[in-house]
Amino acid sequence: MTVQQPSIKPKNPCFSSGPCAKRPGWTLAGLEAYALPGRSHRSSPGKKACADVITLHREILRIPDDYRIGIVPASDTGAVEMAMWGMLGDIKDGGLGVDMHAIESFSGQWLDDVVNHLKLKDVRKFEAPYGGMTDLSSYDGSRDVVFAWNGTTGGSCVPNADWIPTDRSGVTICDATSAVFGYDMPWDKLDVTTWSWQKALGSEAAHGMIVLSPRAVARLESFVPEGRPLPKVFRMTKKGKLIDSIFEGLTINTPSMLCVADVLDALYWVKSIGGVDSVIARSKASYEAVKEWVLKSDWAEFIVEDEAVRSRMSICLCVKDQWFLDRYKDKDAQVAFVKGFLKELDVLGVGYDLAMHADAPAGIRIWCGATVEPSDVAALLPWFDWAYAKAKAAAHS
Repeated sequence: MTVQQPSIKPKNPCFSSGPCAKRPGWTLAGLEAYALPGRSHRSSPGKKACADVITLHREILRIPDDYRIGIVPASDTGAVEMAMWGMLGDIKDGGLGVDMHAIESFSGQWLDDVVNHLKLKDVRKFEAPYGGMTDLSSYDGSRDVVFAWNGTTGGSCVPNADWIPTDRSGVTICDATSAVFGYDMPWDKLDVTTWSWQKALGSEAAHGMIVLSPRAVARLESFVPEGRPLPKVFRMTKKGKLIDSIFEGLTINTPSMLCVADVLDALYWVKSIGGVDSVIARSKASYEAVKEWVLKSDWAEFIVEDEAVRSRMSICLCVKDQWFLDRYKDKDAQVAFVKGFLKELDVLGVGYDLAMHADAPAGIRIWCGATVEPSDVAALLPWFDWAYAKAKAAAHS
């Protein structure tokens, strides 16, 4: 079947899941209002800029006043690792043991780190295939738990936080890098929450955020894992007390002040359009456009069948066309075909970086976070039909 080439392209073809699209209207010149090139992050204006990043996150995301917010190195990865290495331990060492929930590659890496690098023994492993969800009801609050709210590379997300007891003794560590600014986070259920600037806000990479509840602070100040060396960039305490300056804008290591300017620009944009509720609505609108298109498609479907656990931010699609499944039996062949027709969209400037993560099944991944225009998502979808039909016709010839 011949599909006519669409005439309307997305205004912004950036649909990468990280670094993500810049906010609408972004320009490099626009950073001059916040930039401090050549200034120390320890100078008065430098410290104020970093403190403003913390203050704006608290205000926009409605983070409780008694939670501590810090800027940390190494993006979301650094933030998660800081929490795991500084807080987790076996019962024999004074810890509580930990439940690890892995639903895709990144949460799978956290599990691997805990088992093979931290070498904890008291670990319960809960793993789900791509498109699935682990048994969250298994958590009773008596242990620590590490999980990703939204599986960036698999397209699934936890449906809510009802499974986390309010009166828990354990600490909950939530990788929320593909969730904040797209979901209303239940802070009372989250003790450690992490994300990165480059995904949540489309800002520059290498910087992460960590949010600690009073319970998490108490854990950091009371638990010292025996025999476990902690590099400087992981240390959040000194002499048994939280290093307050980290959570006041004085970062552990030197941040890029241009990156600080960029994230301030994004945060002020979120605030100007109505705050977190507004950007959540944008993400929902993008998802609904994809959902409507999938319902009509004769060749594409969501990897996550159950909508209750389907992400609306990192949307993952696979090919259901029986012709495709019969012709391309192994993953490598399927990936080559999908990347082939996605490359056509890249060359035409229609959509960039749309292939699934290397660890995931063959398919399409569309980032529908805060900075992506829903109208661009709607404009992108007909191009998939055209590119797929063209590639299929070429395979037949």
